[in-house]
Amino acid sequence: MSDYRAPVEEMEFVMNEVADLPGVAALPGCEEATPDLVRAVLEEAGKLAGEVLAPLNDQGDRQGARIADGVVQMPDGWAEAYRTFVEAGWNSLGFDPEYGGQGLPWLLASAIQEMWNSSNLAFGLAPLLTQGTVHALQLHGSKTQKDTYLPNLVSGHWTGTMNLTEPQAGSDLSAVRTRAERDGERYRITGQKIYITYGEHELTENIIHLVLARLPDAPPGVKGISLFIVPKYLVNADGSLGERNDLRCVSLEHKLGIHASPTAVMAYGDQHGAIGYLVGEENRGLEYMFSMMNLARHSVGLQGVGIAEMAYQKARDFAAQRVQGRAIGTAADERVTINHHPDVRRMLMSMRARTEAIRALNYYTASAFDKAQRTGDEGERRRQQALLDLLIPVAKGWATELGVEIASLGIQVHGGMGFIEETGAAQILRDSRITPIYEGTTGIQAGDLVGRKILRDGGAVLEEFINHMRSLDNELGAADDASLQRIRSALLEGIDAVAQARDWLLASAREDPRLPAAASVPMLHLVGTVTGGWLMARAALAARRRLDDGEGDAAFYRAKIVTAEFFACHEMPHAQGYLRAIRDGSEATLALVAEQL
Repeated sequence: MSDYRAPVEEMEFVMNEVADLPGVAALPGCEEATPDLVRAVLEEAGKLAGEVLAPLNDQGDRQGARIADGVVQMPDGWAEAYRTFVEAGWNSLGFDPEYGGQGLPWLLASAIQEMWNSSNLAFGLAPLLTQGTVHALQLHGSKTQKDTYLPNLVSGHWTGTMNLTEPQAGSDLSAVRTRAERDGERYRITGQKIYITYGEHELTENIIHLVLARLPDAPPGVKGISLFIVPKYLVNADGSLGERNDLRCVSLEHKLGIHASPTAVMAYGDQHGAIGYLVGEENRGLEYMFSMMNLARHSVGLQGVGIAEMAYQKARDFAAQRVQGRAIGTAADERVTINHHPDVRRMLMSMRARTEAIRALNYYTASAFDKAQRTGDEGERRRQQALLDLLIPVAKGWATELGVEIASLGIQVHGGMGFIEETGAAQILRDSRITPIYEGTTGIQAGDLVGRKILRDGGAVLEEFINHMRSLDNELGAADDASLQRIRSALLEGIDAVAQARDWLLASAREDPRLPAAASVPMLHLVGTVTGGWLMARAALAARRRLDDGEGDAAFYRAKIVTAEFFACHEMPHAQGYLRAIRDGSEATLALVAEQL
């Protein structure tokens, strides 16, 4: 089983040349993100990921989280690893210094998250949920709530969760039944929540649950949902911990993967009602939770990147060691490692190119987040926020779908050994399969992209983004490089496909509102593929400039151009297929009545 090695040089390149780290570092509060500091942070995080977290990944999968008498036991080594993680300050990297954070850009924090997800996806889920809790409270919590909860959440001494899903509701949050009864200045919460990641554990002394619940006089549907802080242990006025709250973990789910991550069924208020504290105003809970979910969705997109990188590394290393067959086209009788065989090379290049594309998209999205949060220009802030809103469902949905495909292809590279658990390739696929499901399935992300981000504004933001992608044409056209010209041709065809699909969506919505919904997932894949191709083209241009200037590692930059060309030749042609599925296939999707399916 191969070890994880953080691709620091690749991450640095993408942050600088594709995601505009220099521009992010010039934003207020980001001045410390110098090249030297960024490199040092990446290297130190890579050591923790490779030396501490990755060795626990297989053991965590085999041992899993267990429950006995309501107490959740984590796999061996988990508590020590989490303590090391917190004491080194990794949880606080991108948070507000006012509450103990380091204030570094989300772009850098995103690259670090990728490392946690590559090395140990189950471990990385704990800080992922905590950061969402921090973000929600920073935006919507009262000053008292921030002072009470944020310092320990930011440091990682406490963890956070989000409690949305219920057995009867699933993704339909309008059906939430958990109840909240007013009790003076606080509330009593009763109900059950399912699929609560890290809902119970002993890694930290407290767990802060954010819970959606409904007041007795609340309006029906999503407009009647409120958001509450429900701590595992109540917090006294002096910050010390008080009595155990009326909540418990009923059971842990038995899952396909991420076995070491405890996915809890949580019961609130079995005795007198769990004490909760209202966040913001009554009946605005879903609005508040979405601010947390959007950040979480981007973080899950980074899980897709992390799992893809780990699958690629494992397949690449196996192919470099596995001796089988003779090299085609040579007279030599010597057997060779399988990375000499053309189809294995095709699979490895596909894994490599797709991973680089989804990394570029997620880092670019993180850059938009930083700019939307920190820029002092209101017009630029709105523009970056609109771009961020457009990209979030694509970064989550497309990256996780490709993460699963890349993990599956990794098994194929291993051949029969990939189907054997001891190689670790099977665990990567099992772990990856949840990522297109939680924080909103791919269908939900696609519906958000088409319904809220394209149709609602008449495609205006997407049109602006299309024009921005087209602006790369002049630079590509001026390059005296055959590879860049092939990349340019594929990119322009892909951008045209996005524009045509946008026009079809706007027209079809006026005829039958079901048609855009039927086309939404192909549209998500189309936008993801073309955006990925555009970002790969930017990377190839930057690599060409570095080669022309005689800077850095020439082999690395040549590989960047080759990988971008592979993506242009093998992935970008799918854009025309997605366009045909959108324009010509949506009616066929709806043609049969439900009883015929």
